[in-house]
Amino acid sequence: MEATDLIYDWNFNGKRVPDLKRIIQLDDESLIDGLQSPSTSDPPLDYKLELIILMEQLNIDSADIGFPGASKKMYDDVTAISKLIRDEEFNIKPNCAARTVAADIEPVIDISHKVGLPIEVAAFLGSSPIRMSVENWDMQKLLKLTENAVNLCIKNDVPCMFVTEDTTRAKPEDIKKIYLSAVELGAHAICLSDTVGHATPSGAYNLVSYVKEFLHDEGHDNIRIDWHGHRDRGLSIPNALAAIDAGADRIHGTGVGIGERCGNTPMDTLLVNLKLLGYPGYKDRDLKCLSEYTNLVSKMVGIPIPSNYPVMGTDAFRTATGVHAAAIMKAQTKGEIWGDVVYSGVPAAAFGKHQVIDVGPLSGVSNVRFVLNNLRLDSSDENCQKVLKFAKENARILSHDEIKSLF
Repeated sequence: MEATDLIYDWNFNGKRVPDLKRIIQLDDESLIDGLQSPSTSDPPLDYKLELIILMEQLNIDSADIGFPGASKKMYDDVTAISKLIRDEEFNIKPNCAARTVAADIEPVIDISHKVGLPIEVAAFLGSSPIRMSVENWDMQKLLKLTENAVNLCIKNDVPCMFVTEDTTRAKPEDIKKIYLSAVELGAHAICLSDTVGHATPSGAYNLVSYVKEFLHDEGHDNIRIDWHGHRDRGLSIPNALAAIDAGADRIHGTGVGIGERCGNTPMDTLLVNLKLLGYPGYKDRDLKCLSEYTNLVSKMVGIPIPSNYPVMGTDAFRTATGVHAAAIMKAQTKGEIWGDVVYSGVPAAAFGKHQVIDVGPLSGVSNVRFVLNNLRLDSSDENCQKVLKFAKENARILSHDEIKSLF
């Protein structure tokens, strides 16, 4: 009997189920949006190159590799990353963020031509009424900036994705005017942004559906739709899945969700969910190096991964609770996969992880016997009680060295 025979999956039984027919692309923004976190700074080039290599191993489709118009260091780093992608013949496709001004777009064009590698320009422009009010912009100004940016890209033979900032708080008629202008000028893709993490899953679905509908009505079904989300309300993953349901083609994210304020959609958690949902290209994807990817991001920016972080946190597959440990141990005697999922919604082994059982004040004999056996110590009832008594007296999780010291 398979473990799946013992789990009734409400995710796939009911009125709303995922559309598993489309290929969903991913765009990693760890090296630009992720670095906008106020708790980090621009890391050394070696880290960036190593991260691109891991993105390639994870089969991530594209990456925003920097903002070359910001500084000489960023320009040089983007050039070096582009050369790595070119020389190693990586499949990952590079793009660079740029405001809708020549000073930002021209460095991307220069690097693309110099390296001989297509680099998509992600030209962004604020679109919400509140932003327009603050900047004293009107629609005529926005359309002129759009025209200048897209024309500059097309003239210099670099692909252009047109991005509106704060799309989730923008008026429908304004979004339509800006995007149709960009597309008719030659932009091959557009990006909808939940810049301040305002959206709910319903909002993400409604927005993507609206944009997809008017693109279809205007004969632009070939235009790629990207979704860029933030997690200020903790809804970035459900928003990304809702955007996919509505027809988004490419989803943006960052390693461990790093980014401005509360961060962006976590790329690693998104990969986990696409795999578990069984999307084409993800169901059988090897994600065992995902831990290496998240650890590198954490090290690169100096932001630790919380212990309770989904899948990649140290507590994700760890228990010190007696009832849970007993069930895991019983399941493991019936088959390896059962022990992986009897008290977990995520199969640890699929992501290079394994179940960990510790001993603490809420533990039972099963916890202690498991740990003693792993430490090759006598797991008699008397010894188990000795360890349990010590754990309850100290009211904390015991280290293996502490347990060994008792004997």
